[in-house]
Amino acid sequence: MYEKRFYREYMKSKEFINFTVISKESDLHISAKTNLKKEANKYLKKYRSSIKDYGDENTNFYKSLSPIEVSDAAEEIVKHMAEAGASANVGPMAAVAGAVSQYVGLDLLNYTDEIMIENGGDIFIKTNEKRKILIYAGNSPFSEKIALSISPEDTPLGICTSAGTIGHSLSFGRADAVVALSKDTLLADATATAIGNIIKNPEDIKKGIEYGKAIKGIEGILIIIRDKMGAWGKVEVIAP
Repeated sequence: MYEKRFYREYMKSKEFINFTVISKESDLHISAKTNLKKEANKYLKKYRSSIKDYGDENTNFYKSLSPIEVSDAAEEIVKHMAEAGASANVGPMAAVAGAVSQYVGLDLLNYTDEIMIENGGDIFIKTNEKRKILIYAGNSPFSEKIALSISPEDTPLGICTSAGTIGHSLSFGRADAVVALSKDTLLADATATAIGNIIKNPEDIKKGIEYGKAIKGIEGILIIIRDKMGAWGKVEVIAP
């Protein structure tokens, strides 16, 4: 997908070692201070297996577009996906990319003190200095013209994007980019999806922001549709 290549070219840094880990549908680009490909591959397979094992036995987990309850015996990542979906009023799979990014990222922080993982445009980041995250918003005039400034004290942080005009992820809206920020990457992922479903035209920006503001744990929102943009919370928009 074009948006994945875009993020990855921008994320490359001379101070980091950049590598990719792939397992089935999961395709993670990781930037870290040391090559952790072996460890990342192990953790990716572990968490994918947890999700797949539960979903294969409980197919509604895969299919539901609204919140569902999961078994008390489910793995932590499965329960966390369901909780994030419930908070944003979407299905648990709306949080799957963020789930993989965060859970793999937290495990890798045992080996490095800085890391950035991108999974289908959803990012988990822990940094010791300010970073820029460039915003890709399809054909919007804002696309590649703005970036988010991320301060180290705000990390670890999830920065998740949903779009109705680009990419392969399911969205019922027409936003060029909806970005949600949260300490909980799963919540950011689910919330970006939920807000994205609301945005059909520029007049919906306010409604989308109000929806996201009401979700406990969301720290910032950025919405772009065509030539209009709205933001709320801990969102520092800067030149790239």
